Amino acid sequence: MKFSDLSLSEVLQRNLAANNLIQPTPVQAGAIPPALAGSNVVATAQTGTGKTLAFLLPILQSLSQNPVKGVQAVIMTPTRELAIQIHEAFTKMAKDTGLRATVVVGGLNESKQLFEIQRGSQVLVATPGRLFDFIGRKLVKLGSVKFVVLDEADRMLDMGFLPTIEQILQQIPIQRQTLFFSATIERSIIPLIAKHVPNPVRVEIGATTKPGVDIDLHLYEVEGHRKLGLLRHLLAEKTGSFLVFARTKHSTDRLAKKLAKTGVKTAAIHGDRTQSQRRQALEGFKDGYYRVLVATDVAARGIHVDHIEHVVNFDLPQAPEDFIHRAGRTGRAGNKGTASTFATRGERGAVRQIERAIKTSLPLQVVPHELPPDPADTGGFDEQEYQPARTPYAVKKAIKGAFQHSPKPKHSFVKSKKLKFQGAKPAGRKPAYA
Repeated sequence: MKFSDLSLSEVLQRNLAANNLIQPTPVQAGAIPPALAGSNVVATAQTGTGKTLAFLLPILQSLSQNPVKGVQAVIMTPTRELAIQIHEAFTKMAKDTGLRATVVVGGLNESKQLFEIQRGSQVLVATPGRLFDFIGRKLVKLGSVKFVVLDEADRMLDMGFLPTIEQILQQIPIQRQTLFFSATIERSIIPLIAKHVPNPVRVEIGATTKPGVDIDLHLYEVEGHRKLGLLRHLLAEKTGSFLVFARTKHSTDRLAKKLAKTGVKTAAIHGDRTQSQRRQALEGFKDGYYRVLVATDVAARGIHVDHIEHVVNFDLPQAPEDFIHRAGRTGRAGNKGTASTFATRGERGAVRQIERAIKTSLPLQVVPHELPPDPADTGGFDEQEYQPARTPYAVKKAIKGAFQHSPKPKHSFVKSKKLKFQGAKPAGRKPAYA
């Protein structure tokens, strides 16, 4: 099957072709036809299989037939980063359709979000908390909504959003089409489906309880104080980008700083960082400016980046099920990837739980006897010695773009043109580690 075989408008077909999208992925091929026919859909597939287009295209096809102002569709997702990425995909696919979408999340300018909604945005891409806040203050009405999408539903429930989602759905007409997408279907999700997704078409692609076939799994049994040395060894031996998972916000920052001290361009992303910092880190990682992104589980759920060559579980996940979501950040869209897990002897029991959950054994790898020293063991790590890049990545990108359009910039341009930093001044913030 090709996208050209689907009942999509000429505009959507043109936008797909412009983005080199020719053949749908299995979950797209399974979910789009029944969604176009007006059926409710419950779809499960591994991370990185193209679920976003599977719900965007049916919504765009329906709404573009008779575009009217006012909220017609609500897409709920667990994190700001994922909401922003869905909005970016929407913008590409909605070109020349007359349809607009607004991101409704915390951490971004509230006034701008409300202004865009009042201008007549037809689609809201929202995190449940901020959307419920707007509803409670009577700033948005959902009485005309025809489509509801619950994306990454399993993670939204893990994050405690179930009561909020229930209250939001009460504000939306019962006569609607509901598209439900999740990496896994756990027991906690089943009542939500039964109550709010009547008579769905069920689409299940591949085994959702184990990592994809394109992912090589490695296990390293290593003492805690040698983990950083092992990570540095892998960085030296392998090519490509690394997404490294740490358990806490503090350990994420600490690991990112230590890697930066060794000369590796590294960024950190977790819940305590501002939206500007998180976006800067994610964009820099996407563009290859940062080779390593250190993240917590919650923040990383919004990281949808193709061509991540390596995922490293520097700390074991809190729950065995999170292993699947972590590993699924590599080996996406038919690419090969490697997911390496670091565990101590005392964590053998936790490793066995993971292996039972994914129904796969993790092949044990040899840890080199000689590893690069931990910076903390060579004179200590003095946080005052760490100097982040003076110019944030977003500003460097802006400067580069400006000079690309002006091959011979005049000195006066540099003097007169003021480039604005995203957010507060760098001296008062903690920019991503460079």
